Formats: sequence, C-alpha cells, structure tokens
Amino acid sequence: MNCEFCGGKTEKKKVKRQHWLHGKLYIVENVEAEVCSECGERYFHAKILDGIDSLLESTHKIKERLEVEVVSL
Repeated sequence: MNCEFCGGKTEKKKVKRQHWLHGKLYIVENVEAEVCSECGERYFHAKILDGIDSLLESTHKIKERLEVEVVSL
C-alpha cells in the first residue's frame, strides 16, 4: 500500500499503539500495522482496532503500569 501523506511504500510491522477506550489510556504492544518506510505514518486495519477494543473490554493480563504526566501549553 502507499502512504496517503508522502506516497512512500508501507510494510507490515508490529508496533506499540496508544489506545484510548472509555476515557482510559492503554499502551498495547505487538499490534500489526502498515508502516510507511519513508515518513513512519502508521495504518491500522479496522479489525485490528476492534480486536484491541474486545481485548481491553475483557479480562486481560496487565504487563506493566506506568505513571504519565499530563501538561497543558
């Protein structure tokens, strides 16, 4: 597939994704995405995103908890 932003070619990779669900932020590892080799833009198929929602709405193993600062400009 070609990148919508720069026209570069994408390739399948496993990435980390920041995912918001019901007002909570999750970091999900090993998510399949198409990643542009030129600019790094990432594309996720809808079935992958639906699968993440299903995983997070069910009982799931927590690998790690992080503390995140929120700041305003």
